[in-house]
Amino acid sequence: MFNFWYFFWVILSGGSCVGLYFLLRNKTEKTKKAVLFSLLLFALALHFLKCFFPPYSVDKDRLYRDIFFINICAANIFLFPFIFLSKNDTAKDYMFFIGVLSGILSVLLPLEPIKKVDQMAEWLDVVRFYVHHSLLWIVPLLMVLFKIHTVSWKRVWRVPGCLLIVMLFIMFNQILQSELGFVPLRSGDLFAIGYKNTSYIWGPDDSIGYLIAKLCPDIFKTIPVGEFAGQVKYWPWVWLIIPAHIVLIPLSFFLSLIFDFPAFKADMVACKKKIQIKIGGVK
Repeated sequence: MFNFWYFFWVILSGGSCVGLYFLLRNKTEKTKKAVLFSLLLFALALHFLKCFFPPYSVDKDRLYRDIFFINICAANIFLFPFIFLSKNDTAKDYMFFIGVLSGILSVLLPLEPIKKVDQMAEWLDVVRFYVHHSLLWIVPLLMVLFKIHTVSWKRVWRVPGCLLIVMLFIMFNQILQSELGFVPLRSGDLFAIGYKNTSYIWGPDDSIGYLIAKLCPDIFKTIPVGEFAGQVKYWPWVWLIIPAHIVLIPLSFFLSLIFDFPAFKADMVACKKKIQIKIGGVK
């Protein structure tokens, strides 16, 4: 953190967004869409091309584990091209809010590259990491800046639900991996939270996860019946429902105000007038 290469990648990520903006801002909408969609397709292709360089090319077990879409960012790499082509405003809101929040957070807090600090043979995977996570926030942001999509503060309450649906998709991927033999099956230990748990679906397993877990009601942290009744056990996926809403709705709301503040202000003025009229009518 905070060495030359950390700032190199942060500046390169931000500079790429600025450069693409000025490169495309005077182009036709068709050109803008074509370029942004091509970047999403490149990111998807890169997800599979990583099997040709370390660590995946020399570690088949890791390749079989990571070639599936087993975390939020990987799932978004797969889903974003389809969402970009869709006409669903809710899906595109998800693409913008989650893409910008997760992409920027990953670039500013690059946990995966930090783990590879002493593994120079895997430098190509570090490059892939920054390319993937930069595109996750750059493309959705430019999509909104170029008015290919318009976000609305009124729809931010839908973002957690969309994320939870994506997590079900991730959960399916993880179960499919185990059932097809790509990763070991779950052990006989009921309290083991899984072979791959990067999105906390099976429960928190690091400091960030346990911080989020403080927002989860105890009922979803406890086994209700059976021989282990009363033991601490996070209900897979279910435990994330309330924390996802508590965290994402305020973050998405404040992010939406940057782009939708005039509409928010007009709605608040209209709401105030309605309240005044109702109060006046009661009097």
